Amino acid sequence: MKIAVIGTGYVGLVSGTCFAEWGNRVVCVDRNAEKIAALRQGRIPIYEPDLDELVERNYAAGRLDFSCDVAKAVEGAAIVFIAVGTPPHLGHGDADLSFVYPAARELAALISSDTVVVIKSTVPVGTSDVVHRIIGTVRAAGTFAVASNPAFLREGAAVRDFLVPDRIVLGVEEEWACQRLVELYDTPIERQDTPVIITMRRTAELIKHAANAFLATKITFINELADLCEEMGSDVAELALGMGLDKRIGASLLAAGPDGSCFPKGALALLQTAQDHGVALRIVEETLAVNEARKRRMARKVTKALGGDIDGLTIAILGLTFRPDTDDMRDAPSVPLIETLQRLGGRIRAYDPVGIENAAKVLSSVDFYDDLYECARNADAVVVMTEWETIRKIDLAQLKQKLRQPVLIDLRNALDTEAARLIGFRVCAIGKSASTDSSLRDIAKQRNRQRAVKAATPKLVPVTMREK
Repeated sequence: MKIAVIGTGYVGLVSGTCFAEWGNRVVCVDRNAEKIAALRQGRIPIYEPDLDELVERNYAAGRLDFSCDVAKAVEGAAIVFIAVGTPPHLGHGDADLSFVYPAARELAALISSDTVVVIKSTVPVGTSDVVHRIIGTVRAAGTFAVASNPAFLREGAAVRDFLVPDRIVLGVEEEWACQRLVELYDTPIERQDTPVIITMRRTAELIKHAANAFLATKITFINELADLCEEMGSDVAELALGMGLDKRIGASLLAAGPDGSCFPKGALALLQTAQDHGVALRIVEETLAVNEARKRRMARKVTKALGGDIDGLTIAILGLTFRPDTDDMRDAPSVPLIETLQRLGGRIRAYDPVGIENAAKVLSSVDFYDDLYECARNADAVVVMTEWETIRKIDLAQLKQKLRQPVLIDLRNALDTEAARLIGFRVCAIGKSASTDSSLRDIAKQRNRQRAVKAATPKLVPVTMREK
């Protein structure tokens, strides 16, 4: 099947490459000629594990190509995906659709008869209906279809999430278009027994935002419990283990951390949709408020660990990106933390294995290092912000030798804090008090780790599923 993908950002590039991996002929389109030339030479604009290998293999096989020519790309395409960026508007946070609607207007005059136009971008509920109306001003009813097929991709695991998904959501309201989309996903997905949910366009868009908002709420919940654990002398990691092994809850996203949520855009979009329709979503409102407050709480945590005054002190930040295995700095909790510490007089050094280039675009007056031990040299404290594998495997003794003061603030609970204390670190972690760790509990801890298993989340088969 010939497929065109409009947009070579995160969703567009991963989706187009994976469709090609399934044997389709795919052309990914972007107006940026330099970007297209780089992609044809195998230079990938984002860091995502396994993506470069897939791009190289499928481009060499002739299944994947890149172009600036929209007309040529969509000529004869059975399906055209719109996967352009929809960043939040500055100031009020709702999605910027200034790339989506122009793409729809351009496609209206270029698509072949019986083309299915699919919105892959994360968009507000009702966007697909507007795109349908836009195309309908040029093309006759019945000669095209518009569908919603939201992406559920975790940065750092996007290729696997696409190729081995939890579910496929198709918002489509024409039978012939539904059959074509099912055909696209049929063979690779059917082999994995993956549920395919077929529903209305608006419901598909709503599923995306509702899922993100629920996950944001789950993260917020464990973060608030982490605060309680710190006051009570409990351990949030053990609490999360005890909760997560309950299959109704699941272990995913029960790791307390410095960020209130990695899904702020989805939660905000759902809240705005509800407000537009006069519906109150109190839980989502509170989640967003708590998440915003957590950014300030993390800066206070660092300041408190250094005696309450950081003016003139040097702080080494280990890890800058939004999460490990990505170079994305969007919504990275390191940004508000660093900016707050700078306002309080702190001098910032920072290390990240792949994110320095992007971090330098959004942070100023920061000294960046490619070596984490050099980053820590003569610093008054080290703060773990992103749990990269290189950071998890850090040599604590060597790290301590580099620091001016042996202060370790682990905001990801990525390191062995008890081992750090034994070699002389003053440790501050998330969800545990200074007295939480005890050698008397070593046997119990080891037993818990040995018996811990990943909680399997059962696949839900909704009533809206139709026979394929």
